[in-house]
Amino acid sequence: MPLVQLVDIQKSFRDGENRLNHVLRGVNMGVNKGEFVAIKGQSGSGKTTLLSILGTLLPPDSGSFLLDGQEMVRDAMDHSEIRNKQIGFVFQDHRLMPQLTAWENILLPTLAYQPKSTMEQQEYARHLMELTHISGIRQQYPPTLSGGEASRVAVCRALMMKPLLLLADEPTGQLDTENARNIATLLTEINQRLETTIIMVTHSDETSAAAHRTLTLKEGVLQ
Repeated sequence: MPLVQLVDIQKSFRDGENRLNHVLRGVNMGVNKGEFVAIKGQSGSGKTTLLSILGTLLPPDSGSFLLDGQEMVRDAMDHSEIRNKQIGFVFQDHRLMPQLTAWENILLPTLAYQPKSTMEQQEYARHLMELTHISGIRQQYPPTLSGGEASRVAVCRALMMKPLLLLADEPTGQLDTENARNIATLLTEINQRLETTIIMVTHSDETSAAAHRTLTLKEGVLQ
């Protein structure tokens, strides 16, 4: 069974004149455990909407979404706990807490259900920083980081809870060519070394080339 299974996912929004805009018109997708999938599409094609549904941040109008065999659409459950423990997010704008150091930002997801990070969690955070080559910026604050460093901190934070699924929304969108290439390489390395399943949306042909396969979202369906 695929780790992620989408069947006939539909999503519409009403515009300012109350007209119905069909964004997703029946999305079907299966992603196996350990796979790295890129989703491309023009601006406004619904890529971020699809990623929001995969992250349980937005419910579809209809359809089925199975994550590791569990129905995310119809079953009553605490999606916030699923997002914290099973799904990691990497956003284009990083969304780091400016008042926290890089180290504290990485450990932040561990504090959702406990007052203090465990020694095991801190050791894993050190491992992630070594893997992403940012051990030297541990005590720096986000305003002092380069774009590439901030992206790596965001990736470490997303991996902190050892999620089943890592979702990346234009992770290289605000980076120069060299740093964009480095982040694409880093995601490939994480996929291979940690066996983390990754779904990434991107405009970039070069970034999507890091994935095992690339799908295109066009006119509300995946091709």
